[in-house]
Amino acid sequence: MKNFTVERNRIVSVIRDEGIKEKSVLDAMLKVPRHFFVPKDLEEYAYDNRALPIGYSQTISQPYIVAFMTQEAQLNYNSRVLEIGTGSGYQTAILAEICKEVFTIEIIEQLSNNAFTLLKKLGYHNVHFKVGNGHDGWLTAAPFDAIIVTAKAESLPKTLLHQLVIGGRMIIPLQKTVDEQVLVKITKRTQSDDYSIEDLLDVRFVPMVDGNF
Repeated sequence: MKNFTVERNRIVSVIRDEGIKEKSVLDAMLKVPRHFFVPKDLEEYAYDNRALPIGYSQTISQPYIVAFMTQEAQLNYNSRVLEIGTGSGYQTAILAEICKEVFTIEIIEQLSNNAFTLLKKLGYHNVHFKVGNGHDGWLTAAPFDAIIVTAKAESLPKTLLHQLVIGGRMIIPLQKTVDEQVLVKITKRTQSDDYSIEDLLDVRFVPMVDGNF
């Protein structure tokens, strides 16, 4: 049996060496037990720096990518953030450690229910769950300081962009070409949804389930 505390400290050292410097992100990664968010038979790999399957053709992202996306979203204790793709709830928990409120949408009901149960058990009370298509966002809770999309989109999600505050950031993997998928940072400039877009790094995410942008 691995010592998960030692393993968690080790992977945080790895991602720090790879460029994650934001203290709030590193502190959250140190606190959240990733082995709770992977299938029982994969626990021994929970702190490897790689994605793992969580069922329903979905994955939990590698620790570095979770930390990188969170860091690029520029969050603080006053932030209200929307997550598209709850998955097993690991990224959700990292966000909940840092932000005032997290609104998370998952189209696969069983994944959402499992994440809800686990995060409540772990004591997170600042997370709001919704089962549905992330394409539509969460209009009644908007606007958000940041939006993190954890599945590949085919095109720029204008509906989500509209739900950002001015100056808000969206971190999302976009399919640029048949063979190229890039994590991008979109910053909303005006109320009329003018925006800037910055390519961050090449990635490989699973596609949105139903209703790709």
